[in-house]
Order: sequence, then C-alpha cells, then structure tokens
Amino acid sequence: MKKWMIAAGLVLIAGGSAKFLLYPDDDIGPPAVASTLSQQQLLARGAYLAKAGDCMACHTTRGGVPYAGGRALQTPFGKVLSPNITADKETGIGSWTADDFWRAIHNGKSKDGRLLYPAFPYTSYTKVQREDSDALYAYFQSVPPHKQANAPHALRFPYNQQLALAAWRALYFKPGVYQPLTSQSMEWNRGAYLVQGLGHCSACHSSRTTLGGSDDGLSGGLIPVLGWYAPSLTSDAEAGLGDWDTAHIVELLQTGVSPRATVFGPMAEVVRQSLQHMGSTDVQAMAVYLKSLPGPAQPSKKVPRDTSEQFRQQLALGAKLYEAQCASCHQADGKGVPPGYPPLAGNRALTTDSAVNAIRLVLNGGFAPGTSGNPRPYGMPPFGPVMDDAEVAAVVTYLRASWGNDAPAVSALEVNKYRSVPLE
Repeated sequence: MKKWMIAAGLVLIAGGSAKFLLYPDDDIGPPAVASTLSQQQLLARGAYLAKAGDCMACHTTRGGVPYAGGRALQTPFGKVLSPNITADKETGIGSWTADDFWRAIHNGKSKDGRLLYPAFPYTSYTKVQREDSDALYAYFQSVPPHKQANAPHALRFPYNQQLALAAWRALYFKPGVYQPLTSQSMEWNRGAYLVQGLGHCSACHSSRTTLGGSDDGLSGGLIPVLGWYAPSLTSDAEAGLGDWDTAHIVELLQTGVSPRATVFGPMAEVVRQSLQHMGSTDVQAMAVYLKSLPGPAQPSKKVPRDTSEQFRQQLALGAKLYEAQCASCHQADGKGVPPGYPPLAGNRALTTDSAVNAIRLVLNGGFAPGTSGNPRPYGMPPFGPVMDDAEVAAVVTYLRASWGNDAPAVSALEVNKYRSVPLE
C-alpha cells in the first residue's frame, strides 16, 4: 500500500448485485465469479489488483525482495514494520487460506486472530469484493517464497496494546463491502469502488483526529510525520477536479502531468508505482467519480491584503529571486510551459491555507514521476542549499500573491520548520 498514505493511518493498529471486478485488459468482460477464470487469468487479475492497491510500495524495502516486508512506516505513535507477504509458509502468508486473507482484507484480523494495525488500510480495503480478494490471494500465493522473519513494531504504550486497538476499532472501523448507488452510472460506481477501496485515497486525503481516526472522506489533511499536505478533493478551492476536463484528470493520474498540474511528492510515487499501470477504463472511471465530488462553490474567505512595509519588502525580495532562479522555466507571467514546467498563475496547490507543499518543493526540489506516458520528466532543483529561510519564505510568498494568486504570506519560521523533515 502507498507508504505515504499508510503513514497517515493510526498505528494502533456481499455488496450489492452489481460487480466492479478489476481487470488488466480493458477488453476482458467481467465473469460472474472468480472461479470462471482460468488460473492464468486469475493470477493476471490478482497481479493487476496488487498494482491498483500499490501493495509493493510498503511491503518491499528499497532494493529488497519484492513483498518480503520490513519497510518501516513512521507514524506519530511509533514505527510500524510491514510484514512478509510472499508465499513462504513460515515467515510469509504461504500457509494462509483464501478465508484467512479475506479476514485480513475485510475485517483487519490476522490468521491467528490478532487485530491488525490500520497502517494496513483495511478501513478502506473492507470495501473490496470477495472475488477481488480471492484474486489477490491467488496472486500472492504465486509470489516466490522468501524466508524473512517479520520484525516487531516499535510502538509506544498504550498504542502497542491489542485492547487499545480494539477500542479504536469500536470508534473508527465498520466493515462493509462497497454498496453501489443505483442513482449513479456503472462507470461512476466503478470509480467510487476503486477510489474508496483499493485506491485507499482517504488514507491521505482526509483529516485525522489525535487518535488517528478519520471519516474516510476526501476533505484533505496534513500527513503526519511525513509533513506533506494532501489537499481536499471535495473542494475546487484546493484539489477538487470539478472544473477540470475529464481527459486532463485521466492524463494526470496516468502520467503524472497534465496541462493543469503536475504531481510531486507523495502523489508522484502513487502514480509511478500504481496508477500508471491501471487500465484506461478504470482510470477513466476514477476520473468521472473524482470530478463529481466537489459540491457547489463556496465563497472564499477574503483575507485583508497585507499593506505593511515588511510585506512589500518581502514581495520585492521574492520577485528578485523568482526572476533570477525561476522565471526561465515558469516564465515571467507565471504561466509556465506545461506539461514540463507547470503553471504557477492560478495554481491552487500554491494557495491552500497550508503552504507546506510549496515550501518543501522550493527547499527540496522534486520530480514528476517517470511513467510510460512521461518517460523523461522534467525536474525542479532544490533551492534549500542556496537560499536561507527568509529567502525561501520570500519566494513562496511571491508565488502565493502574484498573477491573481491571493494567499497569506509565509514566514522564515515556517520554512525552518520543514528543513529537517525527512524526504521519506
């Protein structure tokens, strides 16, 4: 599962009649049940589903054996180590049955009955249909076994207690397969099934309580520990896609770039390791669903424009630095040269209440993901080594207040807060 998204979760650790089974080939029509597939087709479907869920991202260490686990997921409550899910019978899940696997996916319980930590986002996976769970199970049983014992988690008390986890589940978890809405189209329901289930988008794009619970919505929130802001997908003032062309949404999800925006940071990994491998029918369905989410536009809260001498000086410094360091790519008018150099004018990613993403991009730079549709992505160099905190703050403030953008200034103190945040 996406490591950026999983880290946002608390570390305490048959749907309706319509079917929304997922396929690697858009031309294959869904059979009634998984048992009608040949073994080869079942394994291909399971492999596709594993890509859709981005399972390798968390269950594989950098340079390690695929799915052998051991990747550390940093959370506010301690460190969670992902388990071995290869077909090894002693240290992996080779001895599990399809029912054991379904219990983990749907109910968040291991083979031995232990409650699983929702760093494994079963709060989303519970929506997955049994047929897709069985296909995933078949695929993981085909993954070459690798003997690698699971390392213990390093969670603080009381978050390492099963009793505390049971209490958390009573508050924040209710198992249930996705129920299609008869008022919506088949395509919309397919997209909802993907976004809410295997895609587990709410793991990042929702706010969290102090105990790590969420409403599984997509209203946006700061990803704990990782220090990135996952913007709201239900508000066109942030990352809502209500006024986008559907084709541009598909392009962004599959390639990481579009005429409207480019993905960086955590979302770049999601596109590279998961979304680019999905069939066009599924991505189109996700786009249709995501485009439908933003409600009626709400009047923005107008913040009185800062007219102080200090703000004018900060803007002047930002303009000077932008001209010297940024304008050659993003252009003097901020319109950029998309898709290689995204536009800054009217870019909602710059004007969210939280300026953390803009700060981190200026400090650390970033690359759009390398994908089959964008094999040689343009990158942005890091300016943290050559700019001090006040200069970074001035540039970000200039970006947030120019070409029609209208967002509050950023202070040097805010910039300094993110200099020491790990990149992953």
